[in-house]
Order: sequence, then C-alpha cells, then structure tokens
Amino acid sequence: MKKKDTKILLVDDEPDILEIVGYNLSNEGYQVFTAKNGKEAILKAEKHLPHLIILDVMMPVMDGVEACEKLREIPTLSETVITFLTARGEDYSQVAGFEAGADDYITKPIKPKLLVSKVKALLRRFKASEGTSELLTLGNLTINREEYKIIKDDKVINLPRKEFELLALLASKPGKVFKREDILNHVGGNDVVGGGRTIDVHIRKLREKIGDESFQTVKGVGYKFVV
Repeated sequence: MKKKDTKILLVDDEPDILEIVGYNLSNEGYQVFTAKNGKEAILKAEKHLPHLIILDVMMPVMDGVEACEKLREIPTLSETVITFLTARGEDYSQVAGFEAGADDYITKPIKPKLLVSKVKALLRRFKASEGTSELLTLGNLTINREEYKIIKDDKVINLPRKEFELLALLASKPGKVFKREDILNHVGGNDVVGGGRTIDVHIRKLREKIGDESFQTVKGVGYKFVV
C-alpha cells in the first residue's frame, strides 16, 4: 500500500489541530480527510473508507467514544485502524476508548515527527490485517497457522492449541488491544471455567516461551502484542 493510496480521516473540533496535523500528514504523502465531530466522521468514513481514523474524544454533536462504537458497527470499516487523539490522559478515558473499539490512544500535544512515526506504526497494523496468508512473520517470529507451528530465531516452539490460537490472535494485529471478553470468545471454546484468569495463565506461559517483551497488559482492558 503506497502512501498516495493511503487514506486518513482526521476528526477534531479544533481548527488548529485539523490544520497542523492535517498539513503534516498530507506533507508525508497521505490522503487526508477531515471532520469536525463524530457524526460528520461517520458520514465521511463511509464515503472514503479510510485506512486510519484519528479521532478526538471531546467533540460537539457526537463525541469520539460514541462515534467509535458506531464506526465499529460498519462492516466496510472492520479493518480500519482507529486511534484517539486527545488531551485527556486519564485512565478511565483510555479504557472507555478501548472498550468502544479503538486500537490505540495518542495524547496531545504531540510533536509532528512523533505523530508521523506513530501513524506509520498504526498503518502497519492495517497492512498486517489485509492478508489472508497462513504464514505470519513478525521480526524473528514466524507463525504458521496451517501447521500450528511457531518458529523463533530458527527454532521450533511447540505450543498447546489454545496458547497457539491466543498468540495468533494477538499477533494478527500488532499493537491492537484485544479485550479479555473477545479473547475468551475466540480461544475459550467450552473451557470457560476461570474466565479471565485462564487467559492470564496462557499469557504467562506465552511470555515464558516467546518473550516477556512481546506481550503488554492494558490494565482493565486486555492484552496486546508488541513487535
């Protein structure tokens, strides 16, 4: 996916943010569309089908959290990466964002170069979700879904089925926070005894086998895979 073909929807009720952030992203070669509130964002997202939506939380007409929830209900935007860009850094607002379906959270003010770097990382998640290949390679880790095989540093790592499925799920979208209930629905099967604690055990074992640095806990929400 070339930059000129990459579409970003920037949503904020502050004209200065739209102008400054929009300029820096356009200057990088991305197609940038803007909206001033959540309601307008939904209309433009359906029209342009952006690869990435940068969404403010506090906005008139419809706030970012409600807009994110509605965007996640649109099938044609199922693979779109959504990140919040807001001055609110409290834990509760971050949790609300993740619960609404956001993939990440950026606190403003943010330096233009750092923002561009963050956008590039977020767009890599979209590319990772585009393919349907049974082979997924992330750095020195390769996941072969067809053969249920894990290779790290040219060494085969044998994982029980549920650990494999949990790793494959988290690694399918590096950086995306997967909620605990979504993980349970995906890998839980009939074994629901223990609920979230079962997930914690699987994560602990994966940390031991794959590397502690590859997994990050988002308190009150779930887990994400870090490349």
